[in-house]
Amino acid sequence: MECIATFDTTHMALYFEKTCRAKGLNVKIVPVPRSISASCGLACSYPCDDFESVKKAVSERSIDVAEFHTI
Repeated sequence: MECIATFDTTHMALYFEKTCRAKGLNVKIVPVPRSISASCGLACSYPCDDFESVKKAVSERSIDVAEFHTI
């Protein structure tokens, strides 16, 4: 199982990745899967076990995530 965060802007996707990596989280930028749509076309994948840490990082930095998905 993989978790994906989608974004409305490329800037937010890049900011999300940079912020999470700075906290030691295994995050990588990926194309948005075809089953999911997002206007910028980029998403970030991360281990689902890290969801709470990812949510905390998003909250601390006011990162605008369009949606969180589990695939």
